[in-house]
Amino acid sequence: MLRAFGARVGREVHVYPTAHIMMPWNLTLGNGCAVGDHAIIYALGPIRLGDRTTVSQYAHLCAGSHDWRDQAMPLTKPAITIGADVWVCADVFVGPGVTIGNAAILGARAVVVKDVASRSIVAGNPARPVGRRDT
Repeated sequence: MLRAFGARVGREVHVYPTAHIMMPWNLTLGNGCAVGDHAIIYALGPIRLGDRTTVSQYAHLCAGSHDWRDQAMPLTKPAITIGADVWVCADVFVGPGVTIGNAAILGARAVVVKDVASRSIVAGNPARPVGRRDT
């Protein structure tokens, strides 16, 4: 169904039927990705998930905001790019314009508003490094 609305979907992808995907034509899912129950993929701008990335239940990827510096507060659509082998744990928020490096882990309920380096483990609000994924 996602492909019918313009999403680019790799092989062996699983998206739970309760996931909410806005503007699927801005979504790219790499091979082996999974999007969990009640995840929100708010793809006003491009959202790209690398191969084997998991977005757990209730996570929210938000590629849209407003430019508060402008009196008219126009809509902005900064891309979200998530590398391969990333785990976006339950109830995580990833904000507009964020890039997540390969093999990173975003701990449950983290609020990620800045880029995350490859193999980093982040947690908290705002998300901060708490470890490395060296295995």
